[in-house]
Amino acid sequence: MSRLVDQIKEALAAFDGLGTPPALIGGLAMAAHQVVRATQDVDFLADADDADGLHAVLLALGYQCIHRSEDAANYVRGDQGLDLLYAHRPVARQLLAQAETRDTAMGRLRVISIEGLIAFKLQAHVNDSTRTRDLDDIRALLRTHGQALNMAEVREYFTLFDRQELLDALLAEINTPRA
Repeated sequence: MSRLVDQIKEALAAFDGLGTPPALIGGLAMAAHQVVRATQDVDFLADADDADGLHAVLLALGYQCIHRSEDAANYVRGDQGLDLLYAHRPVARQLLAQAETRDTAMGRLRVISIEGLIAFKLQAHVNDSTRTRDLDDIRALLRTHGQALNMAEVREYFTLFDRQELLDALLAEINTPRA
Protein backbone atom coordinates (compact mmCIF):
# COMPACT_ATOMS: atom_id res chain seq x y z
CA MET A 1 0.00 0.00 0.00
CA SER A 2 2.98 2.34 0.38
CA ARG A 3 2.93 3.19 -3.33
CA LEU A 4 -0.71 4.21 -3.07
CA VAL A 5 0.08 6.23 0.05
CA ASP A 6 2.85 8.06 -1.79
CA GLN A 7 0.52 8.64 -4.72
CA ILE A 8 -2.18 10.09 -2.42
CA LYS A 9 0.30 12.36 -0.63
CA GLU A 10 1.69 13.66 -3.92
CA ALA A 11 -1.78 14.33 -5.34
CA LEU A 12 -3.02 16.05 -2.18
CA ALA A 13 0.05 18.28 -2.04
CA ALA A 14 -0.55 19.23 -5.67
CA PHE A 15 -4.25 19.83 -5.02
CA ASP A 16 -3.45 22.23 -2.18
CA GLY A 17 -4.72 25.68 -3.03
CA LEU A 18 -7.69 24.56 -5.10
CA GLY A 19 -11.14 25.72 -3.99
CA THR A 20 -12.33 22.67 -2.05
CA PRO A 21 -9.94 19.88 -1.07
CA PRO A 22 -11.02 16.55 -2.62
CA ALA A 23 -12.17 13.69 -0.39
CA LEU A 24 -11.13 10.07 -0.64
CA ILE A 25 -13.79 7.69 -1.98
CA GLY A 26 -13.65 4.17 -3.42
CA GLY A 27 -11.64 1.22 -2.18
CA LEU A 28 -9.15 3.24 -0.14
CA ALA A 29 -12.00 5.06 1.63
CA MET A 30 -13.24 1.60 2.58
CA ALA A 31 -9.89 1.02 4.32
CA ALA A 32 -10.20 4.37 6.10
CA HIS A 33 -13.51 3.05 7.46
CA GLN A 34 -11.95 -0.24 8.68
CA VAL A 35 -13.09 -2.37 5.73
CA VAL A 36 -10.02 -3.57 3.88
CA ARG A 37 -10.13 -4.80 0.32
CA ALA A 38 -7.69 -4.82 -2.56
CA THR A 39 -7.68 -1.83 -4.87
CA GLN A 40 -5.42 -0.67 -7.66
CA ASP A 41 -6.21 3.03 -7.91
CA VAL A 42 -6.97 6.17 -5.96
CA ASP A 43 -10.46 7.68 -6.13
CA PHE A 44 -11.38 11.21 -5.08
CA LEU A 45 -14.61 13.17 -4.92
CA ALA A 46 -13.82 16.70 -6.06
CA ASP A 47 -15.80 19.88 -6.53
CA ALA A 48 -16.87 20.20 -10.17
CA ASP A 49 -15.76 23.85 -10.08
CA ASP A 50 -12.19 22.62 -9.58
CA ALA A 51 -12.24 20.21 -12.56
CA ASP A 52 -10.05 22.32 -14.85
CA GLY A 53 -7.53 23.04 -12.09
CA LEU A 54 -7.35 19.38 -11.09
CA HIS A 55 -6.89 18.38 -14.72
CA ALA A 56 -3.98 20.79 -15.13
CA VAL A 57 -2.36 19.66 -11.87
CA LEU A 58 -2.59 15.98 -12.78
CA LEU A 59 -1.17 16.57 -16.26
CA ALA A 60 1.71 18.50 -14.66
CA LEU A 61 2.37 15.48 -12.42
CA GLY A 62 2.76 13.31 -15.51
CA TYR A 63 -0.67 11.69 -15.59
CA GLN A 64 -2.40 11.03 -18.89
CA CYS A 65 -6.13 11.69 -19.08
CA ILE A 66 -7.91 8.64 -20.51
CA HIS A 67 -11.46 9.92 -19.96
CA ARG A 68 -12.97 13.21 -18.90
CA SER A 69 -16.62 14.18 -18.73
CA GLU A 70 -18.80 16.51 -16.70
CA ASP A 71 -19.20 13.77 -14.08
CA ALA A 72 -15.81 12.08 -13.83
CA ALA A 73 -12.24 11.79 -15.08
CA ASN A 74 -9.75 8.94 -15.17
CA TYR A 75 -5.98 9.39 -15.23
CA VAL A 76 -3.04 7.00 -15.49
CA ARG A 77 0.68 7.38 -14.98
CA GLY A 78 2.55 4.19 -15.66
CA ASP A 79 0.72 1.57 -13.62
CA GLN A 80 -0.87 4.16 -11.29
CA GLY A 81 -4.51 5.11 -11.68
CA LEU A 82 -6.29 8.13 -10.25
CA ASP A 83 -10.00 8.70 -10.71
CA LEU A 84 -12.02 11.83 -9.98
CA LEU A 85 -15.76 11.94 -9.46
CA TYR A 86 -17.03 15.51 -9.74
CA ALA A 87 -19.54 16.81 -7.20
CA HIS A 88 -21.95 19.11 -8.98
CA ARG A 89 -25.32 17.85 -7.77
CA PRO A 90 -26.52 19.10 -4.37
CA VAL A 91 -26.23 15.71 -2.62
CA ALA A 92 -22.67 15.14 -3.83
CA ARG A 93 -21.64 18.69 -2.93
CA GLN A 94 -23.08 18.20 0.54
CA LEU A 95 -21.19 14.93 1.00
CA LEU A 96 -17.98 16.62 -0.13
CA ALA A 97 -18.53 19.56 2.22
CA GLN A 98 -19.15 17.16 5.12
CA ALA A 99 -16.12 14.95 4.47
CA GLU A 100 -14.04 14.70 7.61
CA THR A 101 -10.31 15.14 7.88
CA ARG A 102 -9.03 11.94 9.48
CA ASP A 103 -5.77 10.36 10.49
CA THR A 104 -5.57 7.16 8.47
CA ALA A 105 -2.94 4.57 7.60
CA MET A 106 -2.53 6.65 4.43
CA GLY A 107 -1.88 9.86 6.34
CA ARG A 108 -4.12 12.79 7.24
CA LEU A 109 -6.77 13.30 4.59
CA ARG A 110 -10.41 14.08 3.96
CA VAL A 111 -12.59 10.98 3.71
CA ILE A 112 -16.22 10.72 2.64
CA SER A 113 -18.64 9.52 5.34
CA ILE A 114 -19.59 5.85 5.50
CA GLU A 115 -23.14 6.75 4.46
CA GLY A 116 -21.79 8.77 1.54
CA LEU A 117 -19.50 5.93 0.53
CA ILE A 118 -22.49 3.59 0.51
CA ALA A 119 -24.33 6.11 -1.70
CA PHE A 120 -21.49 6.24 -4.24
CA LYS A 121 -21.14 2.45 -4.23
CA LEU A 122 -24.89 2.20 -4.85
CA GLN A 123 -24.67 4.74 -7.69
CA ALA A 124 -21.85 2.74 -9.30
CA HIS A 125 -23.92 -0.44 -9.05
CA VAL A 126 -27.00 1.27 -10.50
CA ASN A 127 -24.91 2.66 -13.37
CA ASP A 128 -23.43 -0.80 -14.07
CA SER A 129 -25.19 -3.76 -12.45
CA THR A 130 -22.29 -6.05 -13.37
CA ARG A 131 -20.17 -4.28 -10.75
CA THR A 132 -20.88 -6.83 -8.04
CA ARG A 133 -17.88 -5.64 -6.02
CA ASP A 134 -19.86 -2.49 -5.17
CA LEU A 135 -22.64 -4.58 -3.63
CA ASP A 136 -20.03 -6.58 -1.71
CA ASP A 137 -18.57 -3.29 -0.45
CA ILE A 138 -22.01 -2.08 0.66
CA ARG A 139 -22.58 -5.38 2.49
CA ALA A 140 -19.21 -5.06 4.23
CA LEU A 141 -19.89 -1.46 5.30
CA LEU A 142 -23.37 -2.35 6.58
CA ARG A 143 -22.00 -5.39 8.43
CA THR A 144 -19.07 -3.51 9.98
CA HIS A 145 -20.86 -0.27 10.87
CA GLY A 146 -24.54 -1.23 11.02
CA GLN A 147 -25.33 0.07 14.49
CA ALA A 148 -23.36 3.29 14.04
CA LEU A 149 -24.81 4.21 10.64
CA ASN A 150 -27.38 6.92 10.09
CA MET A 151 -29.83 4.47 8.54
CA ALA A 152 -32.31 7.23 7.66
CA GLU A 153 -29.61 8.80 5.49
CA VAL A 154 -28.67 5.44 3.96
CA ARG A 155 -32.34 4.75 3.21
CA GLU A 156 -32.62 8.18 1.52
CA TYR A 157 -29.85 7.20 -0.91
CA PHE A 158 -31.50 3.88 -1.72
CA THR A 159 -34.79 5.73 -2.22
CA LEU A 160 -33.08 8.27 -4.50
CA PHE A 161 -32.07 5.38 -6.78
CA ASP A 162 -35.40 3.54 -6.31
CA ARG A 163 -33.61 0.62 -4.63
CA GLN A 164 -35.40 0.40 -1.27
CA GLU A 165 -36.06 -3.32 -1.77
CA LEU A 166 -32.34 -3.88 -2.35
CA LEU A 167 -31.51 -2.21 0.96
CA ASP A 168 -34.10 -4.33 2.77
CA ALA A 169 -32.66 -7.48 1.17
CA LEU A 170 -29.09 -6.51 2.11
CA LEU A 171 -30.09 -5.75 5.69
CA ALA A 172 -31.95 -9.06 5.98
CA GLU A 173 -28.96 -10.88 4.52
CA ILE A 174 -26.38 -9.40 6.88
CA ASN A 175 -28.62 -9.91 9.90
CA THR A 176 -29.00 -13.60 9.07
CA PRO A 177 -26.49 -15.71 10.99
CA ARG A 178 -24.07 -17.56 8.73
CA ALA A 179 -24.05 -21.34 8.91
